[in-house]
Amino acid sequence: MPAPLMGLFLLISVAAVAACILVIVLMLRNPPRSLSRICALLALAFGFSATSVYCYGWLSVTLGGPFPELCEDRNASGAQLASLQQDYWPLRNACIYSDGSTVEHLSTSINVFVQVPAGLAVAMTCAAAFLYRRARHIPGGTS
Repeated sequence: MPAPLMGLFLLISVAAVAACILVIVLMLRNPPRSLSRICALLALAFGFSATSVYCYGWLSVTLGGPFPELCEDRNASGAQLASLQQDYWPLRNACIYSDGSTVEHLSTSINVFVQVPAGLAVAMTCAAAFLYRRARHIPGGTS
């Protein structure tokens, strides 16, 4: 994927997160509050935040990478560091040595900054759908 497109995704997702948070704050200040709509907006905010973090990481790897300090100059057998290979942050960072050996570093930040908000987005989407359907079946319920 080209870097300008990822940059555009990053800008759109950051703007969408800010817009979702603003709408949630406005909804909480002005009753009546629709719990299903608040959950839907939270789902959008979590989904766009996961997208923005992934796009930021992808761009940082494409433009030079945040991980070169993880590789040692020499491995245990004494071979020199030949190259770094970084594929689509935060999925993989590999240190390639002159003797052909590689050491891969898998970033734990994918679990915290990308997968958790994405999982919360899915959970909030399910909660919003459940609350919306429940409110439709209750007499006098608001959605």
